[in-house]
Amino acid sequence: MTTHEQRTTVHAFRDDALGEHDAVGLAEAIRRGEVGAAEAARAAAERVRAVEARLNAVQVHIDDPVPATATGGALAGVPTFVKDNVDYLGLPTGHGSAAFTPRAARRHAPFTRQFLSSGVTVLGKTRMPEFGFSPTTEYEGAEPVRNPWNTGHSAGGSSGGSAALVAAGAVPVAHANDGAGSIRIPAAACGLVGLKPTRGRVVLNAQGRQLPIDLVSDGVVSRTVRDTAAFLAAAETYWRNPKMPPLGLVEGPSDRRLRIGYLVDSPNGVVSDAPTRAAVMETVATLRRLGHTVEPVEIPLDPRFTADFLTYWGLLSFLLGVTGRTLGSGFDRRRMDGLSRGLREAYVREWRRTPGVLRRLRRTTTAYAAAFRGLDLILTPVLAHTTPPIGHLSPDVPYHLLIERILAYVAFTPLNNVVGTPSLSLPAPRTTGDGLPVGVMFSGRPGGERTLLDIAFALEAECPFPRIQDVAPRG
Repeated sequence: MTTHEQRTTVHAFRDDALGEHDAVGLAEAIRRGEVGAAEAARAAAERVRAVEARLNAVQVHIDDPVPATATGGALAGVPTFVKDNVDYLGLPTGHGSAAFTPRAARRHAPFTRQFLSSGVTVLGKTRMPEFGFSPTTEYEGAEPVRNPWNTGHSAGGSSGGSAALVAAGAVPVAHANDGAGSIRIPAAACGLVGLKPTRGRVVLNAQGRQLPIDLVSDGVVSRTVRDTAAFLAAAETYWRNPKMPPLGLVEGPSDRRLRIGYLVDSPNGVVSDAPTRAAVMETVATLRRLGHTVEPVEIPLDPRFTADFLTYWGLLSFLLGVTGRTLGSGFDRRRMDGLSRGLREAYVREWRRTPGVLRRLRRTTTAYAAAFRGLDLILTPVLAHTTPPIGHLSPDVPYHLLIERILAYVAFTPLNNVVGTPSLSLPAPRTTGDGLPVGVMFSGRPGGERTLLDIAFALEAECPFPRIQDVAPRG
C-alpha cells in the first residue's frame, strides 16, 4: 500500500435509507413509516461493504439480520454491531485473539439482552485487539482496523472496529466497552461521542464482575450526544440499578452553571502534545463563555498508580493464560500476541506485589473524591497525544518499547475504570493538520451521567463536532 493510499479518508454517507440520520433520527423515521427497518438494515449492510475493504472493522457478519419485532424500543430498527467480546446467540466470541478457536455462543450475554431491548438490529460483530488490552486495534499477522479520517492511523482500541464503522457512517451507533479507556480512546481517535458509564449503571459485564476490581463498563460510541443519551435511557428502561440515582432521558443542556476543574498534563506526569493541549484550552474558553466557572485542578494520585495499574493489567493477562481453554478449543497461551505475553511475563516476575497493588488501587477512590471537592466535573485530554500511525502501537513492537509508548499515550483514562466513575469523550471542534480528530474528556462523580450529558449537549450546540462527510468525498 502506498503512502498516499494509507492517508485516504473514507466514509459511507450517501443518499439512501440512512441518509445522514443519527440513531435517534433514524428511529423516528422508522416509527413514522418513512423508512422500513429492513430497508435500513440493507442500506447499512451496503455501506459496510463499501468501506470494509479499507477499514477492516468487521469480525463477523450476520447474513440475514432480522429487525426487532418489538416497536417500543427507543432505537427500534436502528442497524448496529456488537463488539467481539460479548456473547451473541449463534455467533462466535473471539475476543480479538488468535490463541483459540471460538465456539458459537449458546445464549445472549446479559448486556446483549439489555442492548437489544432498545430495538436495534444487529448486523454482526466488530473487531477488537486481543482481549481488549491494547489502545489500538492491531494484530500480529493480520490487517489492522484503520481510522476512517486518515487510514494511515489507528482507530484506537479496544472498541476500534465499532468506532471505525460509526465514524465512517456505516451505522449510526455501535456497542463498545471500556476497561481502561476502550470506549473513550477510539471515540477520541475517530471523532465520536463515547461515554463510559458508572460501574453498575448498566448490567455488569460478565468478564469484569469476576475480577478483584471490576474495570469494565459497557456502552456505545455515537456521532451525536443524543444517541448516547438515548442508549442510556433505553438501557435504564430495561434494568435500573436501585443503588444508582435514576437518569432518565436527557434531551439537552440544563441552565445550571457548573464548577469545572481542568488539567492538560496527566497526574502521573505525562505531558500532552500541542494539539491536545490546544483542544483542552479551547474547551476551557468555550465553557467560560457559556458561564461556567473553570479553574485548574490537581488529582493527588499515589505516585505508584501507573505501576500498580500495569501490574493489575498483567494479572488479567495471566488469568486469561490460565483459564483461556474455557473460551474455545485449542487454546494455546503461546499464541497470545506480544502485548498479552509481555504483560503476563511481567506479572509473573512481580506477582508478590498483588495484595499491595489491589489495596492501593482501591484507595484511589479517596484521591478522586478529594479532587472533586467543590467541583462538578473535571476536564482533561482523553489521550496525551493524537492517534498514532498504524504500527506505532502494534503488538509486534518489542514489549519494553511498546509498553513505554502505551503509557505515554494512555495517561488519563484508566483512573475512571479503577474508581468506577463515569467519563465522557467528546470531539474537539477542529481536527489536526493531518485531518485527525482530537478528544477532550469530562469526568464526573459516581452516578453523574446527567451532568456529563448536560455539558456535552451544551458544547455540541455551541461548537458543532467536525463531520467526516464535510472533509472528504464518499469512499
